[in-house]
Amino acid sequence: MSILISVIVYTTYTKEVDALDIKLLDEMRICSFDLKCKEFTIGFADKNKKEVYRLYKEQGRGVIAYFPILKSQNNLLSISFSNKQYIERQYLIKIELLKEFIPILISIILFSILFSLYTLSPLRRSLRLTEEFVKDILHDFNTPLASLRLNSSMLKREIGENRKISRMEGNIENILSLQDNLRCYLFDHEMQQESFLLIDFIQNSVEAIEKSYQHITYKVDIPSTFKIRTNKKAFGRIIDNLLSNASKYNKHNGKVEIIYQNRQLIISDTGKGIKETKRVFQRFYKEQDRGIGVGLHIVKKLCDELKIGIELESQVGVGSRFILTLRI
Repeated sequence: MSILISVIVYTTYTKEVDALDIKLLDEMRICSFDLKCKEFTIGFADKNKKEVYRLYKEQGRGVIAYFPILKSQNNLLSISFSNKQYIERQYLIKIELLKEFIPILISIILFSILFSLYTLSPLRRSLRLTEEFVKDILHDFNTPLASLRLNSSMLKREIGENRKISRMEGNIENILSLQDNLRCYLFDHEMQQESFLLIDFIQNSVEAIEKSYQHITYKVDIPSTFKIRTNKKAFGRIIDNLLSNASKYNKHNGKVEIIYQNRQLIISDTGKGIKETKRVFQRFYKEQDRGIGVGLHIVKKLCDELKIGIELESQVGVGSRFILTLRI
């Protein structure tokens, strides 16, 4: 509506300027009869290439019109209106239009804001209720998940290692990982920073995940004394998601390497690779049937919060490399 009002103002201004030109030409025509006009400058001009009863706008000279002189074959009467006066007339037109349209524009803006707040309030209320509901569900997940983990460990002690129990434990860990990802969306987490050894942190993450992927070979090459300072919990979610994807979509007897060099932590795998590397960080985008497509989106979100640069290099059928540029 603001654009529409602006178009109307411009169109009206153009018409008003045209009306001003017509009025000036009429006044000049009357002046050409009696020559009694103080606001115009009267002179003479050659008849060549001059059209009478027409308004000319010449730079530096203002607005000029030419009129025939009785019994003169070579000369015309020129009547001019100074450029300064012409600009002042146009300025007055602008002021009058602004006085009329600015209150209308302000009213439209205020009405639009109030209408937007009114129409969006039910949606905001619904989103808030949905968010609170999901938070409650996440909290209620803890009890059955804890019970499942306890019972699976008791079964393992009673009947020993079992493929079905291992599969159930893996599914429980997947649910816990999904729960952590949802928490990153819904809960505000404090970005308190702390210093810690990178090698110990990565090795703990690798030891936790290699239990579920014993057919994958993991290699860690990080200086033993290198420390980073960041939010440990958020950084752990980044590493866990990247290691989980590198393991989940790897080939049988594949490899996952975690290497640090030149301020960059590189996590590479020998997996399926990614086709759309530019879309992989978009929410709900996925190229495999497994998962819901939020893991890498959360990784990008947390990297932005921690001021960690992230790049992806991937080749289908060969593998992927995630490069994290760390702040030391």
